[in-house]
Amino acid sequence: MKCLLVASESAEVLFYWADPEFEQNIRDQYGPRQYEGDTYPAFEDSVNTLFAPLIISCSTLIEKINNTYTSFITENTHQYILHQFGECLYIAVNGDGGETEEDLRRKIYVMKKLIKVHFGMVTLNSTLLRKELRPQDTEQWIQLWKMLQSLLETYSLLREQDQSFLVEVVERLIHPTLCEQCIEFLERHVVQQINRSPERAREEVLHAFILVNTKLLAFYSSRNASSIKPSDLLSLILLVQNLCPSNNQLDDAALEIEGDSVPEVFYTPEPSPTGRESAEMEGESTPVFQFVDPDVQMAEDSLKTLEAQPPDPATPCRVFLEAMFKEGYCPMMPHSMYCLPLWPGISLVLLTKIPNSQVAVSLYQFLEVFTVLEKKLSEGQEGGSLPRTQPTLSELCNKLDKFIRALGSSEMQLQNTWTDFKNKAFSRAVQGTSRETQVFFCVFFFFISPIKSGVSNYKWKQDLCDCVPQCLSVSLQEKVLAMMQEKLMDWKDFLLVKSKRNITMVSYPPRLVHFIYMDRMAGQMVAPSLNVTDLSTTELGKGPLAHFIKSKVWSLVGTARLYLQKGYTTVTLRDGDYYFCYFLWFESETGYKLEGIELPVLSEASAPIGMLTGDYYRKLLRYYSKNHHTEIVKCYELLTIHLGVIPTDYIVQHRCELAKKLWEPTRIPLL
Repeated sequence: MKCLLVASESAEVLFYWADPEFEQNIRDQYGPRQYEGDTYPAFEDSVNTLFAPLIISCSTLIEKINNTYTSFITENTHQYILHQFGECLYIAVNGDGGETEEDLRRKIYVMKKLIKVHFGMVTLNSTLLRKELRPQDTEQWIQLWKMLQSLLETYSLLREQDQSFLVEVVERLIHPTLCEQCIEFLERHVVQQINRSPERAREEVLHAFILVNTKLLAFYSSRNASSIKPSDLLSLILLVQNLCPSNNQLDDAALEIEGDSVPEVFYTPEPSPTGRESAEMEGESTPVFQFVDPDVQMAEDSLKTLEAQPPDPATPCRVFLEAMFKEGYCPMMPHSMYCLPLWPGISLVLLTKIPNSQVAVSLYQFLEVFTVLEKKLSEGQEGGSLPRTQPTLSELCNKLDKFIRALGSSEMQLQNTWTDFKNKAFSRAVQGTSRETQVFFCVFFFFISPIKSGVSNYKWKQDLCDCVPQCLSVSLQEKVLAMMQEKLMDWKDFLLVKSKRNITMVSYPPRLVHFIYMDRMAGQMVAPSLNVTDLSTTELGKGPLAHFIKSKVWSLVGTARLYLQKGYTTVTLRDGDYYFCYFLWFESETGYKLEGIELPVLSEASAPIGMLTGDYYRKLLRYYSKNHHTEIVKCYELLTIHLGVIPTDYIVQHRCELAKKLWEPTRIPLL
């Protein structure tokens, strides 16, 4: 009984995802009652009918008292979490008790992050975002919703099974020698060869990395590329897992082959069937025809027609990532992402710089200025001055005039709007008198919306949002794929096993059951594997013990976040036969431990702690670095589970030894 909904202030459903139980509940509630003639109402209409009173109520409260409720529980124990982002209302529902309030709020923020990565600067304008989420073309609309729904399901699955998505950090595959070799290969034989090829269609490869399931084997960035935020990299891993999902059954089978517990089995192959037996077998496989209701068959065919086909992993998709260039900062720089599957579970990912991507920097700068001015007007400020970091009005006029003029004659509507606005607003404001400045703002209030919307929606949006025909040629992709497969052919099986058993507990302190070590500045983690499938075997064994430890780890992460939200950096808990500990500390670049500080206490309505939900640790490092301007500050976290027989003094000692031991392996070269 789970659902997530995105709606506009006018109660229009912009996107929804629901599990089969919730869908069946809605059909039982609204389907039979609204039966008219020979057709049932569309399922989206039923969803709208269910949530419309709630959406209208929230909009009314915001309009009347500028406040609204954020969570409540209904009589049937369904829990609702609501959050308003601009003019879009996000609603997460759980009716089976399987998700907490924090889980639902986290799902909302992750969905917002995925929409931002997919749509980019369109998310800055609610009107344009509504058009993108509800395109007029039915086939495009269904395909888009299917993709977003699949992404949300993939995230939910990974968060339940994978430690890296539980703590929202990238996990590296620990093998320094192979990592260095792959980085060198990516530089010389992948990135450089593609960028020198005439088949690259004006695209330039900025980043290339290799994934083994959800773990990062190697990452290379070209010298003129901006670094990728760990939160963006984790989002890309999620996208890759959605495009090329791992086959856990094959991976578990490989683990069983590698394991020592597999008994030797000798068998004699069955003899080949004779011609008569083969004919009989073919006869047995002859399909049996059944007569079905024509209306039912027609409905099934219609559903198959409307069902979105899975995208080709080699087809590039647009992603919007944070970037810093000489031209300026852009939080949503468009890239093309190519996901090339080497083998099931192993993928090569390329991020390219598309033509005209530099326009995004100028566009964001203009929209940022417009947002500041719009905020001043909405707050009733009469002054016409902008912050010192922003250009003056005359500079803004000149820059925007050059920008729109450079678009050419293809954007006549935007040019006409800008010319009209410039004649009525800037011509009166350039005099600089207080009265004329006020007149400028009065005129600007009426013209800012079309200018802002026009700049956001101008024609090159299709070059930045959609998959344009210009991309790396298929032959070039196949050539790179073949070279990478040849390089890793001898390592293929090893990598699949290594991804399931990244590190072992043999060389770590005794009575230590499990740990997760995280470098929050680099966005990397080290942890023993926790595979609890029926086929795989870990150091914790199979069955109840492995499931028990996994459930305790997931519970410890949630408890640690709860205390961190209240400002605690050290937590020690006793639970039966186990000690659960959590530590957060800061170090200098040389590994010297820095003094602790009192962390800010977060409200319950704040964004959940993590990287996909607002990058809490990036803000925390910025907060701590205010008093350490002369050095680079790093943040680390460590979660441990010890047997309860060990004294607490030894736990702290183990923490220091473990952190010192793990500090070096995490410094795998990342160019």
